[in-house]
Amino acid sequence: MDRIKGVLYNLATDTYNGFFPSIAKVFLWVAACGYGLVVRCLARYCALSAIRLPCKVISVGNITLGGTGKTTLVEFIAGSLRQQGHKVAVLTRGYRRVDSSQLTVDSKSKVKGKNKEKSISYEAMGDEPAMLHINLKDVPVIVDSDRARGARVAISEYGVDTVILDDGFQQWKLKKDLEIVAIDAGSAFGNRQVIPRGILREPLTALKRADVFVITKTNLNPGAGAISGFLKNFNPGAPVFEAEHVPLGYYSPERPGFLAGIDGLKGKKAVLVSGIGDPVSFEKIIAQSGVNIGQVFVFPDHHPYTEKDVERIFRECRERAVDTVITTEKDCARFVPVLGPKPKNLQVWIVKIALRLKNDEQGFCTRLRGVYSA
Repeated sequence: MDRIKGVLYNLATDTYNGFFPSIAKVFLWVAACGYGLVVRCLARYCALSAIRLPCKVISVGNITLGGTGKTTLVEFIAGSLRQQGHKVAVLTRGYRRVDSSQLTVDSKSKVKGKNKEKSISYEAMGDEPAMLHINLKDVPVIVDSDRARGARVAISEYGVDTVILDDGFQQWKLKKDLEIVAIDAGSAFGNRQVIPRGILREPLTALKRADVFVITKTNLNPGAGAISGFLKNFNPGAPVFEAEHVPLGYYSPERPGFLAGIDGLKGKKAVLVSGIGDPVSFEKIIAQSGVNIGQVFVFPDHHPYTEKDVERIFRECRERAVDTVITTEKDCARFVPVLGPKPKNLQVWIVKIALRLKNDEQGFCTRLRGVYSA
């Protein structure tokens, strides 16, 4: 299945070219026309009966497939609102988790499921909710495909005044007080076609629903100015902010509370491991930190690591005389549990990355505060 998805993604991003890929793209374009029509109709239909929740709703989402850094943006917004004195919860779907029931993780590090408590794990929660809980700590993270139901739990059990929808742009059934759309500076809109011919989840006209745009990873990719100009012309009423993804340091699975400086691995030769939506940005961040990259293992997004994967990675480390493995926080929940005994002298590090606004951070925070005066 992952191989088929990979082929379709390479066709959608025009990585595959030539006679036979061109024939396949014609069929994908026809399918995309039908998909785009269905999405437009569904979005309009859902908007007619959208639910107004008894709290403020801030949505953070994107219009494309792949990793745009929206979860890191959710962390930034939750931290900012918490500093302003608001009680916040994050609502997320928990993509590819095994458990389909509603789960809530709170400051007591308890995962509450239906009629029982469960341990915090990737299988129970999903990798992104687990990462959000670790980084936000006292902000409850509620995992439920039904965001309205999750919001009601957040209000009744935790008394929140605000919920943040992680990956909420396509949550058409909810009325939102602020619609924030993250745009990846590296890929933006692809070929501007909807899936399966392109990487757009909705036609570009959907961007007119946005209240705020945040162009992410601008320190890793040029061209943010052109994207900003397009967005300002397309949706003049929505301010455009530019953000960087900045590495703060590394921590080991054995000491997650201790963050080593980002220069701690400078000059070291390392093997990189990732199963995320944008592995290229991860590699750029590590390379810019002064690490010598010996080998890169790229797995599909949300890949469930196995012992065989780990054995292959460790074998590569031995053959290349590498004693350092670096992975991401999102991968941590899936990779660390299957590590087992590590070879002698081999160190595994997780890089911690934060989002920083390059321009007018005060203006962005003022826009967040404006939600409560509306």
